Amino acid sequence: MPLFLSARLNNLTVLSFALALSVAAGCSPNRGDNSLAESGGTIRVAGGGATFPDLIYQKWLSEYGKINPNARIDYQPTGSSDGINGLLEGTIDFGGSDSPMADDVMAKASSPVLHIPTVLGAVVITYNPAVSAQPLRFSPATLAGIFLGKIARWDDAAIKADNPNAMLPSTEINVVSRAGGSGTSAAFTDYLSKISPEFEQQVGKSTSPRFPVGQSAKGNDGVTASVQQTPNAIGYIEIAFAKKNNLPVAQIKNSAGNFIEPTLESVAAAAAESLPTTPEDLRVSITNPAGANAYPIASYTYILLFQNQKDAAKGKAIVDFLWWGLHDGAPFARELFYAPLPPEILTRAEAKLKSVTANNQPLRQ
Repeated sequence: MPLFLSARLNNLTVLSFALALSVAAGCSPNRGDNSLAESGGTIRVAGGGATFPDLIYQKWLSEYGKINPNARIDYQPTGSSDGINGLLEGTIDFGGSDSPMADDVMAKASSPVLHIPTVLGAVVITYNPAVSAQPLRFSPATLAGIFLGKIARWDDAAIKADNPNAMLPSTEINVVSRAGGSGTSAAFTDYLSKISPEFEQQVGKSTSPRFPVGQSAKGNDGVTASVQQTPNAIGYIEIAFAKKNNLPVAQIKNSAGNFIEPTLESVAAAAAESLPTTPEDLRVSITNPAGANAYPIASYTYILLFQNQKDAAKGKAIVDFLWWGLHDGAPFARELFYAPLPPEILTRAEAKLKSVTANNQPLRQ
C-alpha cells in the first residue's frame, strides 16, 4: 500500500475513534441534567430497608420500570435498621426507614442525610380470627397490658370492658412481635411509651424492643404469617399486609376517647394534627395525636439518601424515581392502603429532593 494512503487511513481511524469518544461522552449517564432514557445507558441502583412500605415500593418500581427501562432500581425489604446501616456503610445507594434516624446516628454519616417522606401508613393490631367473629376494640391501657404480659387471657376483664358484646374465649393470648430492627416496632413502641409510663420504663421506644412475653417473627410478612398460623394470636403489622391477607384489624381508642378504625382518612387526620410541629428536616412522630378522628398508631415512612451524591447518574436515578413516586405514583398508594402525603409535606419533600447535588450541581431543577 502506498505510504500516503496508509497515513490517510490512519488519520481517518484516529478521527473516527475521537468522534466515537465525543459521542460517548455526550451520551454519558453521568450527566446530571439528562434523563436516563436520553443517556442510553443502564443505571443500577440498590436500595433496601423498611418492610412497612415494601408493597408500594415494589409497585412503584414495577410501574416506573415500564417507562424508564434504563433505570434498574432494586429495593430489598430487610428492616429499617438495615436500611439505615446499609446507607451509612455504603452497601446500598438509598435506605428505607419508618423510624427517623437519631441525631447521634446521623452524625456518623459522611454527608448530610435527607429524610424524604414517601407515604403514610398505619400500624394495626391484628389477631387470629378464632378469637372472635366481631371486630375487637382496645383501649391504650389494655393494649399496653397485653404486650407487657399483664393481660394474658382473652377473657380478661380489661378486654371484656373494651368489648362487652364480644364472645371472648377463655384461652391464653399468644403475642407475636417483630424480630430484628424494625420501623414498625419503633412506631408501635413509641405509641405505647406515650400512653403507658410502665411500658416506657420496661420496654421503651425501640426498633428492636424486648417484649416480656410472646414470640417474634421477621418482617411484616413474618408476623402476618405467624398470626395466621397461631391460634388466639395477636400481633402488630402495617395495615397493607393485613388487608392483603384478609386479616381483621382492631379499633384503637385515641386520645380524644374515640375508638378509631385505621383508614386512609384517619391516618391522614393523624398527619394533619402534626403539621404545625413538624420540623424542617421532616423527622417527626405522629403517634397518639390529638383530634377526634385521628388514628393513634400512624407513621410516615422515609427514603434516606445522602444530600451530596458521589455518583451523579445514580443520584439522579434515585431523585427522578422518588419524584415520580410522590406524584404519578400517589394513586397506587391509595390502592395499597397507604395514604399520600399531605400537600404541605409534599411541597417540603419536593424541596428536599431539589437540594440533592452531585459535583455541586443540583440533580433536579
